[in-house]
Amino acid sequence: MDDAVTRLGRQLLDDGLAQFSEREQRVIALIARRRPIARSADEAAAETETVGDRIADKVAQFGGSWAFMIGFIAILIGWIVVNTVILARYGREFDAYPYIFLNLMLSMVAALQAPVILMSQNRQAARDRVAASLDYEVNLKAEIEIMALHEKLDEIRIHHLEGVLHEQGELLRTLVRQTERAGTTQPVPATATR
Repeated sequence: MDDAVTRLGRQLLDDGLAQFSEREQRVIALIARRRPIARSADEAAAETETVGDRIADKVAQFGGSWAFMIGFIAILIGWIVVNTVILARYGREFDAYPYIFLNLMLSMVAALQAPVILMSQNRQAARDRVAASLDYEVNLKAEIEIMALHEKLDEIRIHHLEGVLHEQGELLRTLVRQTERAGTTQPVPATATR
């Protein structure tokens, strides 16, 4: 066995898993139990998700959609038509042409929507970090499994080569015995073997 593997085994036996990070401990435990490591990033992120997080995601999802854009444009056009055309006929418009109240409402929507979108983006970044972490764990296990497969293949090759060498040795001994029986124990010249 490789010296590095032996050292790691001794180190694990002497010190335990305390020297490893939580992620590495989890990977080692799953490998030892022969359990799969792969998990869904969405499921892993949902474990720590709060109601506020889900609301922020839904608001950001709706705020960045065409439905929101079309609806918001329709409300703006409706506001302008109602105040400029319909209510102006009767002298009852509540937000005349520079639309100061409409500007106030738009500013408030923007002021409230921007932090919610930022919260959602932060959550997406956290999901991406979880996904990267899970990918690392899967890659680490795959690398360990590949190294184990290489070891097994090397053992198979060595065993096969030892068998071939043993067979060749037997054949050589048989050849030597046959040549001794025939009475020709003289060495064959090198040019005669070609």
